[in-house]
Amino acid sequence: MPDDLREAVEAYERAVVSNDLDALGAAFAPGAATMRADGAGLLVGHDAISAFRSTRGGVPERVIERIEHRPLGPDTALVVGLSRYVHGGTGVQTQVWQRLDGRWLITAAHVTPRAQALDRSIWRSVGAPLWQGADEGPLEGLTVAVKDLFALQGYRIGAGNPTYLASARVEPSSAPAVVDLLRAGASLRGIARTDEFAYSVAGDNPHYGTPPNGALPGALPGGSSSGPASAVATGQADIALATDTAGSVRVPASYQGLWGLRTTHGLVPRQGLLPLAQSFDTVGWLTRDGATLQRVADWCLSYDGSESTESVYGESADELPWAFLVPDEVLACLEPATAAAFEALLARLATVDDAPALERGPIGDLAGCADPFRTVQGAEAWRNHGGWLREHPHALGPAVAQRMRQASEVTAAAEQAARAELEARRTHLTELVARRVLLAPTVPGPAPSRTAVGPAVNGLRQATLRMTTPAAVAGLPAVSAPLLTVPSALGPAPVGLCLVSRAGTDIALVRLARRLAAVLETTAPSKEPS
Repeated sequence: MPDDLREAVEAYERAVVSNDLDALGAAFAPGAATMRADGAGLLVGHDAISAFRSTRGGVPERVIERIEHRPLGPDTALVVGLSRYVHGGTGVQTQVWQRLDGRWLITAAHVTPRAQALDRSIWRSVGAPLWQGADEGPLEGLTVAVKDLFALQGYRIGAGNPTYLASARVEPSSAPAVVDLLRAGASLRGIARTDEFAYSVAGDNPHYGTPPNGALPGALPGGSSSGPASAVATGQADIALATDTAGSVRVPASYQGLWGLRTTHGLVPRQGLLPLAQSFDTVGWLTRDGATLQRVADWCLSYDGSESTESVYGESADELPWAFLVPDEVLACLEPATAAAFEALLARLATVDDAPALERGPIGDLAGCADPFRTVQGAEAWRNHGGWLREHPHALGPAVAQRMRQASEVTAAAEQAARAELEARRTHLTELVARRVLLAPTVPGPAPSRTAVGPAVNGLRQATLRMTTPAAVAGLPAVSAPLLTVPSALGPAPVGLCLVSRAGTDIALVRLARRLAAVLETTAPSKEPS
């Protein structure tokens, strides 16, 4: 190996060990063509690589045991290094170095880390399986990641907070929503992380770390069902059993390219579920494909499924109208790239045989839903958890602590006024979906970087909640399907397409979303089947 290349390789390794971000950034070639990949995915461009690295932290202590060098040309070389970690395990770093303007720089890299027994940012407890399901059934062979809000016999509910976990009781029985999946033959893979008390849409957790985004490395996973969503997106489970209060199924589904169903409010029993705000909390599921989501919904919401859930095969046995309303107010919340992708999708949809009826129109001021929603949500959250928080005043991370402080200040008069406003909104939204289905992107745009800070982040959160709260306010079922792809600073990113229908039509809504995906597939032959 040339001496100057060896010096560059050794300097890079010293920077990795010390987590010197400036030196690491300088070691990679500038520009949009530089690549880095690992088991989480591919990053293209120096800026995307730097953004990812800033969230990763340092590497465990290791020794570079062996380096192999192969010249690929006068100023290009392949370097492969074998790492042996002090606490066990090995890893491999494969790099292409090029001499650019007299300096050796990395233009492509692939990292194979040591095997991970457990990603603590995704899982609280995990097994193979943790809990075996029935020997046979319609969900036989599938595995489930359960959000850490559901009761599981013999375990505590942790709610994303270690102090709460330590003080919780051991559950004497499992939640019906868990039992339904086990009865169908699915097995419980593990208990997965949630944002603290499910009071977030970002997916980060100050105690256990932020789960990875399985579709967009370096991006936020979406919350509060971040753990089970990441488990499904990274292939560690097939089904996520989750909750959706203000979007906690739909946002991670959109961010990570998953199918997600928020069920009609009150349809799936909530016994054994730690509440945030009972007026809006509902159960939902996430999967990697529409067919699996259909299997789950058919079982859990049908006569043949749950013993504790009323069947919805009445209206859901019928097809929903092939007619959509695109809300003007939601379109106004979209980022430019998402708006362009959505308009292109609508244009494609208009060209197919048997094109659906598409209408654009108003659904009402979104802030008029989101603001009173937050008031009632806060009042209920404080009633549910205020007593515990007074006894543990320093247990929460700063973001959720601030929301709980605001929740504690909601007066009875403010809550009453907000409930009256929401009742009017609920009636209006129910009328809108009586004969058609709402159709729009799930969220304003792709998942933001894990390092994003400042006013823009809060603005994105507010815009996201304005888009997701109408379905929550009216208690309507909503499906997010991964049917849009938009550019982002971290690479091509998924954005969900959201369909909202009248209450009790959950199974039919999944069928409708799959029909829409199949129709769009005919105009995009390069896309993988849904």
